[in-house]
Amino acid sequence: MSETFVVVGAGLAAAKAVEELRASGFEGEVVVYGAEHHLPYERPPLSKGYLLGNDELESVFVHDPDWYDENDVDLRLGQEVTAIDTAAHLVRTRDGQQAYARLLLATGSSPRHLPIADESGAPVAYLRTIEDSQRLKEAFTDGARVVVVGGGWIGLETAAAAREAGASVTVLESLDLPLLRVLGPEVAQVFADLHTEHGVDLRTGVEVSGVEKSPSTGSGQAAAVVRLGDGSSVEADLVVVGIGVAPNVELAEAAGLATDNGILVDERLASSDPDVFAAGDVANAQHPVLGRRIRVEHWDTAIEQGKAAAHGMLGHDPSYDRLPYFFTDQYDLGMEYVGSVGPEGYDEVVLRGDTSAAGGRTFTAFWLSGGRVVAAMHANDWDATDHLHAIVGTRADPERLGDASTSLEDLAKG
Repeated sequence: MSETFVVVGAGLAAAKAVEELRASGFEGEVVVYGAEHHLPYERPPLSKGYLLGNDELESVFVHDPDWYDENDVDLRLGQEVTAIDTAAHLVRTRDGQQAYARLLLATGSSPRHLPIADESGAPVAYLRTIEDSQRLKEAFTDGARVVVVGGGWIGLETAAAAREAGASVTVLESLDLPLLRVLGPEVAQVFADLHTEHGVDLRTGVEVSGVEKSPSTGSGQAAAVVRLGDGSSVEADLVVVGIGVAPNVELAEAAGLATDNGILVDERLASSDPDVFAAGDVANAQHPVLGRRIRVEHWDTAIEQGKAAAHGMLGHDPSYDRLPYFFTDQYDLGMEYVGSVGPEGYDEVVLRGDTSAAGGRTFTAFWLSGGRVVAAMHANDWDATDHLHAIVGTRADPERLGDASTSLEDLAKG
């Protein structure tokens, strides 16, 4: 009797896992449960190309519908798994149950909510799903007033899309700079300047103390007043909240799996139950290169962990050691980042190139800790990525890193 592998969650990690299972020769039954009614899709276009109107909706889907039929994948969309019984090897839905030999949890994450906004009755939006992106695209019109709460990646990408559509945009960030915790002040300032130069009203070090519904002066539809801790306020036709996400661990916790800021998994992406694996946003994985646990909420990790989890489910002995990678596109700045600074922080940042708008913002940044490069990024230098992958994790002389006459290729060679 053939084995049945079940995947809970129908996002990018799930799609890549089942693709890898079939590519690796697994001939058993594959069942995928997805709470949404859409085919598995990628999320980056929702805040980038699709939101900007540059990409068609079809471009977000990982596979076309025929692929699942051709590869004998039982895709059960619009079906939410309500419980997992690890002892009986069952997943339960409102309509029944399904046995499994191996289980992959790819349940992703959900936006953190701002209750004072949600309860206000004012127009408030989040960005996670196709429907969310479609709503924002319709709202981002010439002259619309948009307030973005949160200066992280989603907040800034949303702000850029709104500005490019001609909307008036205010970004409210509680820290002194957007992306400060991720990039540190040296590089975060680049993104602050980028947005202010494109007309964003960037307000940092502010606290949102209240959100109220108010009549619109134009369309007659409801608008919002966002009140700040210093007594000032900002009016908006739409408030977009981008204050981070939380991993969807409820099923795992109820099933008795070990969790802590995600589902705890080992280097093979196996959970505290050896027949249950996790991948993508929800997986808090032990990383053999970084020497610590890390949970990554980015596109590349969903792809590669999905593949690695498939091999773990097949009984192979992979060690997921790929360094974290992410990218962003905002206005005329495209960036790729490799590595992870981690909770210990960094000693210094080395910049090479020109961070100014006049110089085209073509530069490279390296974050060092104890003489070792723990992270690196480029802006507008698409030939740099492979070299950055090779440099991260090595020990390097800061002066040599910052010397533009030394090529990235030479630095990658050591």
